Amino acid sequence: MRFANHLDSLQKEIDRSNETFIDHYKNKYTNPTEPPSWMSLEVSSMGLISKIFQNLKKSPEKIAITSHFGLKDVSVLENWILCFSTLRNICAHHGRVWNRRLIPIKLPTHPTHTFLRNKSIYTNKLYAALSCIEYVLKLISPVSTFNKRLENLMKTCPLAQTKEMGFPKNWLDEELWK
Repeated sequence: MRFANHLDSLQKEIDRSNETFIDHYKNKYTNPTEPPSWMSLEVSSMGLISKIFQNLKKSPEKIAITSHFGLKDVSVLENWILCFSTLRNICAHHGRVWNRRLIPIKLPTHPTHTFLRNKSIYTNKLYAALSCIEYVLKLISPVSTFNKRLENLMKTCPLAQTKEMGFPKNWLDEELWK
């Protein structure tokens, strides 16, 4: 049932799309009637991608995707996609994040790549989510300046807000943020 609902939601997002590559596919191809998955997922919302990934059975492909991100537990990546989607939606709707309790994010055990040494953090606060975002960004976009932009932004925050966001005192000493 969930699978059928996800397909229906994906179809609505494809139909709503005004992307040139979707229009090109619809105008040029009649079989199959729907664009390939890489096109369809390009126009999908993060929320739907999160639901689709979570609904997939634990297969070698799902494990390979998880391993690609240096993670050993599929449920960690499922949780991250959901948390990233939720945080994105809060920001897109101009919601506050500085003192908000978020969906608790799962911290990975023994990730392949550099992560936080200090795992004594509030997993339902912004810092935990931003740490996971930085981890993924270092893998998919090694030249990203997210860490430096965040550091500069945090210099403008009052200490009380920094604490409310879950940032530990020496967060910049973490290798993840260098």
